[in-house]
Amino acid sequence: MRAQFVLSEIGVGLRRNLTMTIAVVVSVALSLALAGASLLVRDQVNSMKGYWYDKVEVSIYFCTKSDKQSAQCAAGAATDQQVADVKDALAKMDLVENYTYESSAEAYQRFKQTNPDNPLLAAVGAEAMPQSWRVKLHDPTKYDVIQSAFAGKPGVKSVEDQRKILENLFGLLNGLQTAAFVIMVLMLFVALLLIVNTVRVSAFSRRRETGIMRLVGASNFYVQMPFIAEAAFAALLGAALASVLLLGGHFFVHGWLAKKVLFIHFIGLSSVLTVIPLLVVVGMGMAGIAAFFTLRKYLKV
Repeated sequence: MRAQFVLSEIGVGLRRNLTMTIAVVVSVALSLALAGASLLVRDQVNSMKGYWYDKVEVSIYFCTKSDKQSAQCAAGAATDQQVADVKDALAKMDLVENYTYESSAEAYQRFKQTNPDNPLLAAVGAEAMPQSWRVKLHDPTKYDVIQSAFAGKPGVKSVEDQRKILENLFGLLNGLQTAAFVIMVLMLFVALLLIVNTVRVSAFSRRRETGIMRLVGASNFYVQMPFIAEAAFAALLGAALASVLLLGGHFFVHGWLAKKVLFIHFIGLSSVLTVIPLLVVVGMGMAGIAAFFTLRKYLKV
């Protein structure tokens, strides 16, 4: 009987404050969806770092004839012996996993394939492209060891780490994650205010019923339970809507975006399914706690 009474009171409260309940559901859904998106962006960045950092190479570029104006290449193009000396040094380094030689002709062909419409193709030939050693490290974060070992060596023009290119992308994604987190906090604050106001209005509209319950000896928990359950149920609906939004975003990413952006390794459905229970717990817990503390003040008869 008590459970039936609580459920009936939840229905009464939701119907009496329908517009405010809808506002609570929508605001909770948006805030939780942003919270989930923020967590998924973090997982996406970590996944991309693990995927791409494992493929990062350090390139040791050698001087060409056209680099004579550079102080580092004042002696002219690198000799075969200088290229071989770098190879011998790489072979002795435990940090190096493997290394691959790329000739000027191979570098020119790769440049043509990746930049087919570049006007420089008509002005330069293969001799303008530097030959290089492409080095893969066991630990890509130890790039500085390669930099200090070969930068300034005879015939070496520069030592470049591909991580610098990726860091810009990861910086952008981290910025988006921060922006999503800030908006999420604001939306959660708005949702809390709506929950508090909804509980206050509901408690005020049923003050006669709660007064009678007090007079017949109902406990605080029994009186407050319908209001807390009402807020938690609205939050549950918001969490369900947020889950639908996240699942929709996942299927959009894998059904369309992943086919257009091939260089990104997107996280799978398991990451989304891991976040959804957390959203439900956070949403219902936030609503229940907010309702409890609100009722302590507004249900004193």
